[in-house]
Amino acid sequence: MYGRPRPRRTAVGLGAAVLAAAVLAVTVTETTVDAAPGSPVNAAADRPATVPDRPATAAERHGWGSPLPEWSDEFDYGSETGPAVPDRDKWRLAGGGPGKCWPGHSGNGRRCDANTRVVGGVLRMTGEADGDTGWLASPYGRQYGRWEARVRSRATAPDNGRQYHPLLILWPDSDEHPEDGEYDYLENGAPGEQCAEAFLHYPHPESVPVQQEFVRKCGVDLSQWHNVAVEWTPHGLRGFIDGEEWFRFAGGANEDRDCIQCAPSMHQTIQLDNFHGDDLQSAVYEVDWARVYDLPDNESTG
Repeated sequence: MYGRPRPRRTAVGLGAAVLAAAVLAVTVTETTVDAAPGSPVNAAADRPATVPDRPATAAERHGWGSPLPEWSDEFDYGSETGPAVPDRDKWRLAGGGPGKCWPGHSGNGRRCDANTRVVGGVLRMTGEADGDTGWLASPYGRQYGRWEARVRSRATAPDNGRQYHPLLILWPDSDEHPEDGEYDYLENGAPGEQCAEAFLHYPHPESVPVQQEFVRKCGVDLSQWHNVAVEWTPHGLRGFIDGEEWFRFAGGANEDRDCIQCAPSMHQTIQLDNFHGDDLQSAVYEVDWARVYDLPDNESTG
């Protein structure tokens, strides 16, 4: 959702098959996982109210080591009274610089620098009713690695059926989608939903139907803080929520597409996307931190 416009992906499974007959063929596998009671995503209900809700990270649970400092941001600057522009050594701004805007997703509304600010420990994206919203992209691309961010989102106005979409994306450095793939390792149709969703796109020519995997994990209150991660290796993709694996895909090449993990270099984007134009339900998308990790040497090559 960063480069040129592409078809919306609002139908999956049998619904997608119906849509395909009328609009666009989509090749997709759907997986739904319910969070088990007592797991990190539901653990807040099982803990005393005095215990802070700090679920495990994938990095801690799986021993990823220390994050890369140049690529990672703790957002420990700015304040509510003095919002700061995100660190320009670590991020590319919407519109190309402070105070600027450019067209939003598929030409809907605008992505404006002013709608993304750091407010003392938190990156805050604001989606306004008029369609102006936030966007941020890392300047650092790589093939293979591990990315993790602590996020939450919420609506700030009554539901009118025109919601913003909060996302964490690995987007191809080439800006060539779908040819070079795309990994939306968190993408939801509205802020604060109760199910986390991801769309993992195979690299494939634009001339063939959309080739993607879709996964949903329910029992995750996205209005609360959760740690969302993706691991991309030469052997496949794995996704994590609060340190627990929730998807795993590998291979899948056929006459229409390359293997799902065979994309070239990508970079992180953080987006609160406008799918409707104007008259949206206003929303806020917040990021506590965003971290990037190297793979071990024995995992970084095929």
